[in-house]
Formats: sequence, C-alpha cells, structure tokens
Amino acid sequence: MNFPENLKYSKDHEWVKIIDGNTCLIGITDHAQSELGDIAYVDIAESTTSTVCGESFGTIEAVKAVSDLVSPVTGKILEINNALNDDPSVVNTDPYGAGWMVKIELSNPSELDSLLDAAAYQAFIK
Repeated sequence: MNFPENLKYSKDHEWVKIIDGNTCLIGITDHAQSELGDIAYVDIAESTTSTVCGESFGTIEAVKAVSDLVSPVTGKILEINNALNDDPSVVNTDPYGAGWMVKIELSNPSELDSLLDAAAYQAFIK
C-alpha cells in the first residue's frame, strides 16, 4: 500500500496535496480505494462550488459500497476532475495522481494542521 510523504491524510480516508500556495487537490487514499474495491462511479455535482471541512462534497460508488466523499478542508472548488466520469477506475489504479477528485482554494489553511502525516495515517488504519 502506498502512503506518499508529501500528502496530508484525514481519518475519513481522503488526502490533501498542496500544489500552489493555498491551492490543493483532494482525493481518496490507496487504502480507501482498496477497501471499496472496483470503483464504478464518482459523483460530484457540477453545481458544487465549495467544500466544508467534515461535510460531504460527493459520493463514490464501488462494487462493495457507496461512500460519501468527506472534505478534509474548507474551500472554494476551482475544478472537478471530470475525467473520472469517463473512467472512474483510475481511482483504483492511480489514487494519488490522475484519480484526484477536486482542486480547491483553501479558505482556512490552519485546518491542515489537524490532518495526519503519512506515518500517523498508517498507524491509524492498522
């Protein structure tokens, strides 16, 4: 299982990658996609314009279950990864790369302080 050191992790199994200042990508962890099984559908409404820390911003459907995508941070959605509409299985094959869900501009960067580093997330899931 893969746990990139440059990411922050939530206890809801989402990851955050800062890409530029207050802009970040959010996706689900390798552990989460593994537990869900084959991803069949990612649903993030085009009308969704922001995320709130601890609240759902969409759902992910797999063979085993449908799960909420819970935002680890608050912010304005700048982009939704619409490529997942055509090929949601990329979340299984590349969860930390092409399988990202949303790009957001952080409203409260201090929320990152409450997230886990790679070692703490690994300990959490054991």
